[in-house]
This record gives sequence, structure tokens and C-alpha cells, in this order.
Amino acid sequence: MSNIMPMEFKNQRIMTTKVLAEQYGTNEQNISKNFTRNSERFVEGKHYFKLEGEELKEFKGYVLNDESLKFVSILYLWTDRGAARHAKILDTDEAWDIYEELEETYFRVKESKPTCIEDVLIQSLQEMKDMRLQIEEAKKQTSEVKEEVQDIRNVITLNPQAAWRRECNRILNAIGRELGDYKTPKDQVYEALKVRGKCRPNVLIVNLKKRAKENGMAPSKIEKLNILDVLENEPRLKEIYVTIVKEMAIKNGVRIREEVAI
Repeated sequence: MSNIMPMEFKNQRIMTTKVLAEQYGTNEQNISKNFTRNSERFVEGKHYFKLEGEELKEFKGYVLNDESLKFVSILYLWTDRGAARHAKILDTDEAWDIYEELEETYFRVKESKPTCIEDVLIQSLQEMKDMRLQIEEAKKQTSEVKEEVQDIRNVITLNPQAAWRRECNRILNAIGRELGDYKTPKDQVYEALKVRGKCRPNVLIVNLKKRAKENGMAPSKIEKLNILDVLENEPRLKEIYVTIVKEMAIKNGVRIREEVAI
């Protein structure tokens, strides 16, 4: 096995097709043909890397002294596993012997440990820098997630023609007609909602209007927002409100339209 200039890509030792062919005692065309005929047995990123365009240009800058790459438009780089796969396809004693030697002396890069205090400090600083970058990236991702969640929370659902709203209003108006007082039934359901829902409807309305303003809703529409608009965005309270209205309907003998889901 001849001396090989170490080459790395994405923190892995690799070989070009030219170098691999030289080591295995064959030619580049044979390596390329074997790859084409057995392409399904090779996985990109595992057995090889395919470089072209800007990525290839950057790699050429990394290996300035290799004239054989000067006019190449597509370059294949073979990993340890890719070299092993080619040895298996060639299936010659020479290829297998060479691969075993390559595996021991070329592909297995022994990590050099720092031997002096300066090297130890440099390694420690690099590790701290890497950790800081990871923390900053994690913070950035967390911030983006929080912004997405906040955006979701800021979305206001308005549906004045929702079936449950029409039916609740119909029931309360029917009760009001019987009593000769349209305001009292609405006040009653409002107070019951405060108790059962353990909430303050007036505060909820204020908060909804504030969110609507932040979302750029027209002032005329903001002024019209009411407790029903709040409930449209609060499923739990809406369910409580609807239940209260149903109970009032039964108590006052008002028929509930079963065909309308509320």
C-alpha cells in the first residue's frame, strides 16, 4: 500500500475514486462501473458522498495540490464502508488485503490527546465554545417555539353565526318574552357562568379586546366583541354556558331544537 495523503469530509476519512482504484490495483473506470452496476448496494452519506457545484468547489480548495480534481464536475468520495463494499465487489485477494490495511492505518483515525498545558487549554476552550454554540442554538429554537405558540394563542376565532350562539340567543329571547323582560335571563346566565366557570367575564372581554387590537382588528369590530366571542375561543367555558342555557330552557318550558347542536 502506497502512502496516501489523508483526506477528510464531514469529519470522516475518505478516498477519491482515483486513490481507491490505485490502492486496489484497478482503474477508475472499473470502480465507476462497479458502482453503477451495484448502485442499490450503496447509500449516500454512508458509503459515499457525491460532490458537485459549490460543495465541490469548496472541497477543491481544501485539496489544492491535487491536479486530478481540477476539471472534475462531479466527485465521489468513498468512506470506510464504501471502500469495504468495493473490495467485496472486486472480490480479489489483493483488494481484501489492501482494505484490511487501509482500515487499520487510514480509516481509523486515532484521536490525539493533548500533551501539554497549552493544548489542554485550547481543547477546553474549544469544547466550551462548542457548548456555548449549542446552548445558543437551543435558546433560539426555544424562542422560535414560544413565538409560534404565542402566535397560535393570539389567533381570535369569530363566528357570530355559529349554531350554538343562534340557539342560545333564541332560548334566552324566548324566556325573556315569557317574562316580559329580555335582560334578566341574560343577566342570570352571565352570573351563573361566573360561579360555575370560576371566571370573570368582564375581564375576559377586556383581554379579548386587547388581543384583537394587537392583531390589528378594526376598532368598530373590537367594540362589538362580547362574552359570546370570548366563549368562541374558550371551549370549556362555552360548554358550561351552553349547559346553563339548556337548564334555563327546561326550567322555563322552552323547547330545545335537537337538530341544532349547541
